[in-house]
Amino acid sequence: MRVLLQRVSDASVTIGGIEKSRIGSGMLLLLGIEQEDNEDDIDWLVRKLITLRIFEDDEGKMNRSIMDTDGEALVVSQFTLHARVKKGTRPSFERAARPEVAIPLYGKFVATLESELGKTVPTGEFGAMMEVSLTNDGPVTIWIDSRNRE
Repeated sequence: MRVLLQRVSDASVTIGGIEKSRIGSGMLLLLGIEQEDNEDDIDWLVRKLITLRIFEDDEGKMNRSIMDTDGEALVVSQFTLHARVKKGTRPSFERAARPEVAIPLYGKFVATLESELGKTVPTGEFGAMMEVSLTNDGPVTIWIDSRNRE
């Protein structure tokens, strides 16, 4: 399971010209699910995300977590995070989980994150063509992979 985390001052998802989700200060999480991913990956990743100290304290140092700041999170499914570009010029997505595996894990990830944060976590729409807008705060962008635990 891979996440591209962006610390944002705001972010939104629009589908077909209609805004589906919007958050203020917090994290935009682009989530890619791989064929071998399971609930252990979800548990590890959510724990890492909610405790990651990427928000500034009163001295301007990244020393606070999303829990400390009562920040928001927006989760967008992103199978292209598992693209392989080793051969040729067209990306291969063979490692990305098929919808019958990915959709339940995506739902479980969002539910687990909601439970830990104690609030609703807005999302994109799995499989939809989405326009994602954000104001990256910092900028802070971090890549996390549950397979490598980094």
